[in-house]
Amino acid sequence: MEPRGADGCFLGDVGFWVERTPVHEAAQRGETRQLQQLIENGACVNQVTVDSITPLHMASLRGQAQCVQLLLAAGAQVDARNIDGSTPLCDACASGSVECVKLLLSHGAKVNPPLYTASPLHEACMSGSSECVRLLIDLGANLEAHDCHFGTPLHVACAREHLDCVKVLLNAGANVNAAKLHETALHHAAKVKNVDLIEMLIQFGGNIYARDNRGRKPSDYTRSSSAPAECFEHYESACPETPLTLSQLCRVSLRRATGVRGLEKIAKLDIPPRLIDYLSYN
Repeated sequence: MEPRGADGCFLGDVGFWVERTPVHEAAQRGETRQLQQLIENGACVNQVTVDSITPLHMASLRGQAQCVQLLLAAGAQVDARNIDGSTPLCDACASGSVECVKLLLSHGAKVNPPLYTASPLHEACMSGSSECVRLLIDLGANLEAHDCHFGTPLHVACAREHLDCVKVLLNAGANVNAAKLHETALHHAAKVKNVDLIEMLIQFGGNIYARDNRGRKPSDYTRSSSAPAECFEHYESACPETPLTLSQLCRVSLRRATGVRGLEKIAKLDIPPRLIDYLSYN
């Protein structure tokens, strides 16, 4: 008899390209009993489709936590990559399933992929799951991970107008002026015409004078007399070079000095609680 691997697959079958198997189908649909039976009967949990999708990818993308647990227990490869470079953790973040994310992380899923590919943090920001964003940051997710199409996670969160995710990222120390083809998060906020987002980015030190690769400032993407345009005009008229007040500039400078995870450090400072609240944007 041909030898089997630790996951129950025949060794010659591991990684073999196939159409979607019954294991893929059961994982996607959340059919735990059928999946359990397939595993007990020796079905391979690591077979990949022609686009390198594993059953664990499918379960994660659909937020099927029980199936994710069964597959991991049966030896599913936690960091398997599909043809786009996405791991099951990326897919779990895309689904916004906190439970699946926790399961994958508890089995050693990597939070930081190779450079220039979409990271789990990008996917969490795209789906708008601020809880997933917090989980990933707590485990060391790279706040400045750069995808060649989307830019940084902050760019993604702003383009999708997920304000909660934006605030989590900024409070964790994400660079508010990080650029993608010279385009900052503030350019994205201007393009989606979200005044609350524009205000938040400026308060965290967003540069209203930054120019993209077309030579345009964020305000150049607003319509005259619109609420976003008036917001930019307010800050530009406050002071042509430094639109923030002295107290706001001090806050931005201190937070920049504390670096990543600055919020944790600020909370431990021996200063009045009101100051801590101000520095923490509470």
